[in-house]
Amino acid sequence: MKKQRVNWKQLILKSALLWLIVAFVVFPNLNLLKDVFFKNGNLTFTAVTKVLNSERAINSITNSFILAVSMVVTVNIVGTLIVLLTEYWEIKGAKILRLGYMTSLVYGGVVLVAGYKFVYGSKGFMTSLFQIILPNLDSNWFHGYGAVLFIMTFACTSNHIMFLTNAVRSLDYHTIEAARNMGAKPLTVIYKIVLPTLKPTLFALTILTFLTGLSAVSAPLIVGGTEFQTINPMIITFAKTTASRDIAAFLAIILGLATIILLTILNRVERGGNYISVSKTKAALHKQKILSPVWNVILHVVAYILFLIYMMPIVLVVLYSFSSSAAIKSGKLILSELTLDNYQQLFESSSAFTPYLVSLIYSLLAAVLVTFLAIIIARIVHKSKKKFDVIFEYGALLPWVLPSTLIAIGLLFTYNVPRLLVFNQVLVGTLIIMLIAYIVVKLPFSYRMIKAVFFSIDDNMEEAAKSMGASTLYTMVKVIIPFIMPTVLSVIVLNFNSLLADYDLSVFLYHPLYQPLGIVIKAASDETATSNAQAMSFVYTVVLMLMSSVALFVTQYRRKK
Repeated sequence: MKKQRVNWKQLILKSALLWLIVAFVVFPNLNLLKDVFFKNGNLTFTAVTKVLNSERAINSITNSFILAVSMVVTVNIVGTLIVLLTEYWEIKGAKILRLGYMTSLVYGGVVLVAGYKFVYGSKGFMTSLFQIILPNLDSNWFHGYGAVLFIMTFACTSNHIMFLTNAVRSLDYHTIEAARNMGAKPLTVIYKIVLPTLKPTLFALTILTFLTGLSAVSAPLIVGGTEFQTINPMIITFAKTTASRDIAAFLAIILGLATIILLTILNRVERGGNYISVSKTKAALHKQKILSPVWNVILHVVAYILFLIYMMPIVLVVLYSFSSSAAIKSGKLILSELTLDNYQQLFESSSAFTPYLVSLIYSLLAAVLVTFLAIIIARIVHKSKKKFDVIFEYGALLPWVLPSTLIAIGLLFTYNVPRLLVFNQVLVGTLIIMLIAYIVVKLPFSYRMIKAVFFSIDDNMEEAAKSMGASTLYTMVKVIIPFIMPTVLSVIVLNFNSLLADYDLSVFLYHPLYQPLGIVIKAASDETATSNAQAMSFVYTVVLMLMSSVALFVTQYRRKK
């Protein structure tokens, strides 16, 4: 028998990948467990005792589950309703309404929360309007559980817009018509035909919504007030001081365990569910006319009220981005005094442009590098001939079940500045660790997208290239990459878009000299922020929305092609 030759290039590549996965995904979390439960070589449960004795910590855990359960109800109701209003029922102006509802795709995270706080806060436009109707209304009414749930509800319907819309469009019109011909009322059709058919998609959205509520950061931090703080804001608070960092770490571990357990349970429930089947020959869905005049009026009113809720923060943020600092401070909008000074300052003042430049560089580097890494891992797994190669897939998907807070805390504990061995400069080390955190968080999404497109590649193309003498690298660069390039560019764009205004990771790992946009916008939302800082945060928000809109358009356009 011929002795099998060792492919040294592949061995070196796999070894490097394995080191990266172990060093920045597996080891930080194991090290976090060690730092929490072992002190001076001895097992200790001090962190557990501190958490159990901390009323704030216990309340934060309770509040996280309250918010998650509440969001499952409110987000599913609002998300399903806006999709039905634009895709199922015949509503006047549905195209315009859909554009309004889609704003949650380009306006999210700390940017969205800051915008809602400005609109409904103590000096907000809507607060002033409400006080005309209710003179005794407290100007600081928008805080606590209700405010957090309100913001999170309208912030998290983006998944419904993306996934449930396609599910509704794929409904079988023959089934709906058959039910109506048999005398079924419109509401009966909704409850007995439409919703059961959408059940798999709604269940998946419920899982995503629950996990989002469980790990919420921006909304509880900015508008939660002292009476409603969830786990992640408490982790941020405790992580600021060395004495309480073990509490922050243990809370992050609790959040991670809760996420893993819930994903396991919900996935089993989903697999055991019975879903309605549809006919094999589908007919395209036609929008349903609302026959009842009363229901027709009610649904139109609801549709446009929701449209106003979605659009109000965006419209006011755009208008105030052209307003003077004095107008922003007073909360009054004077259309005749709109100016371009704020936008001019963005490009003329280095201090104003620096946060934007920092976020651009971080987001672009992370988006490109993580996509490149995902291509390599997906390629190895796709062409895998050894059982050991499955470890790369598990390594790429592991961050999916780990909350971003746990990832950040793990990296912070493992590669904190005094213990950096690879990087001999504090500044360089800090900047690189935050870039690594961005890459780790985006790895599961990038890998899943890239892996999916690898299965659509015709093996004959690669075989033809090899038969003509092309090397593996040449085939990859000249044959495989061009074929998957549309998906690769989409993944880069989506990663870049989601990282631009990141706050959840940045708050733990950023360097004070190079603050990214998420940190600056969060600071501008504080009551103590200057009017100039608020003005620039509006400019940042508008520019981010424009970039996100372009990114979304490019992604959707390529998919249609």
